[in-house]
Amino acid sequence: MLKVGYPDAIGVELLQQFPSGIELVPVPATPAHEIALDVWIAPPVAGWGRKVWPHLRGVKTVLALTAGTEWITEVAGPSVTVCNAQGAHNVSTAEWTVGAILAMLKYFPLYRDLQNASDWRGRSRASQDYSAIHNDHRAQYPPILQEELNGKRVLIVGYGDIGKTIERYLAPYDVELTRVARSARTNPKVHSVSELDRLLPEAEIVILILPHTPESHGLIGAAQIGLMQQGALLVNAARGPIVQTDALVEALNSWRIRAAIDVTDPEPLPSDHPLWKCPNLLITPHVAGSTPQFSARAMRIAAEQVTRLISGQQLINVVQQGTATVTA
Repeated sequence: MLKVGYPDAIGVELLQQFPSGIELVPVPATPAHEIALDVWIAPPVAGWGRKVWPHLRGVKTVLALTAGTEWITEVAGPSVTVCNAQGAHNVSTAEWTVGAILAMLKYFPLYRDLQNASDWRGRSRASQDYSAIHNDHRAQYPPILQEELNGKRVLIVGYGDIGKTIERYLAPYDVELTRVARSARTNPKVHSVSELDRLLPEAEIVILILPHTPESHGLIGAAQIGLMQQGALLVNAARGPIVQTDALVEALNSWRIRAAIDVTDPEPLPSDHPLWKCPNLLITPHVAGSTPQFSARAMRIAAEQVTRLISGQQLINVVQQGTATVTA
């Protein structure tokens, strides 16, 4: 009988969608003994998973609850098949991305600070910040208290499922959108990442939503930021190491660009890290995929994968094809 391990914190109601004829094994966050499994549904946080993995035996397939699987392939090795949960957090991450863009353009962080101070008199800082970040010191009448997303030139770097969802959510704002992926394609037109440096100067908003790979590591550094428009908004909903942190800190402190990031490098961000103090920056603690609907979507995908295994069908969302064979 196929032994399928799952995080024991998962609600029991989400297990009812799994097929019969398997053994569902709850896996605690800190196992007290070895656990024999054929399939492991890995927890959504790498730190949790790394602590569990040394206690597992016999795992041939790992089903991630997230799109990112870098840590899983690292700890599991090449013999284990690894599948991601593509589609599980398209909605939540796309909503975070659009929300973060609007928050920055509408100066919500500033107004929340003023709310906490119980004093609206500081709202003139919006005009001052606008002038500084755009290097536009013309007289403003009336004062500029927010900006518009409508009509902005947007560059999406990473045109997978989440990138496509972001595009769909941005459509009502009539943005002018350019797509970038690992390789170029048509219908719709997608540029190769090799064209990134040429495309960056044209964008007012740059969205990063690509996987962290050796090729994407440090993709956005001082040279790329230098190509961006004065006052452009960089949005990172992907992985922290895709952006070179030192270059980002320098650009923010010099008022070259703005940024909204859900991920950092390092992560978690140490309390004394200079990124905390940077102007023109919104940081959230890697929460873009975390909604009440996320677990249900991810476990539905995992249940479908297990059904495929026991019926002899090919798995979907395979990011690493291992050599070990699962016997139902």
